[in-house]
Amino acid sequence: MARTTPHDPSPADDRPLYRRVADQLLGELRDGSVPPGERLPGERRLAEHFGVSRETVRQALEVLRRDGLLSTDRRGSHVALPGPPAGSPVPLVFPVGARPSEPRADDRATVAWGAPPPEHAAALGLVPGRPTLLHRYTSVSADGKGRRTAVTSFSPVAVAEVEELARYRDRADGAARAQLRRAYDWMRRAGLTLHHRDTITLQSDTASVRVVRRVHDQYARPLEITDLLVDTRLDALVYEFTLPAAG
Repeated sequence: MARTTPHDPSPADDRPLYRRVADQLLGELRDGSVPPGERLPGERRLAEHFGVSRETVRQALEVLRRDGLLSTDRRGSHVALPGPPAGSPVPLVFPVGARPSEPRADDRATVAWGAPPPEHAAALGLVPGRPTLLHRYTSVSADGKGRRTAVTSFSPVAVAEVEELARYRDRADGAARAQLRRAYDWMRRAGLTLHHRDTITLQSDTASVRVVRRVHDQYARPLEITDLLVDTRLDALVYEFTLPAAG
């Protein structure tokens, strides 16, 4: 954030200072100064940024919290605007290992409502046998090699709080095609901060790599776990990340 100073109120502007700071901060957030889900600078930095006291900043932040535009936990305040700002980087494609280009005709992705694998149930804190939303993805290169298969289990938190995922529950029959490539974008739109942890293991008995991705939110609640298997004989698994500059 570049330093700004709240404008002097016009004769007709009788808003208190904290309200003017809240409105100005909201305008900067909508312009993309801090992407949705990311943490705001501390109160001291914001006070310096706006040229006001920390108490004024505290009151301004409380206004935005009441309006559902900020969420606060032990790590600080996070932006909870209902969508990515203009010019924000393209989010990671779901699932892990999905080819970055548009899906080909022979790629297949389906959803089902059923019991996840035991390892997934344990990672999501589910009682064994409890159903949840499952996503299965298969992709094969043009020459029939470089096969990729991924199985994802979403947590009840993700299904309950991400509207786009919840819509799939009633039609998750395991057969209908369901491309969820924007799932991470949907989670961020729902105000969730995404923490990814990928474990990559070389399968010693085959020419393949196993990647297990676990994602949780800013409250340490599990959101999803994906198990990906990639045939690496003629293929490459590429990870690309975009991190915002420090404000």
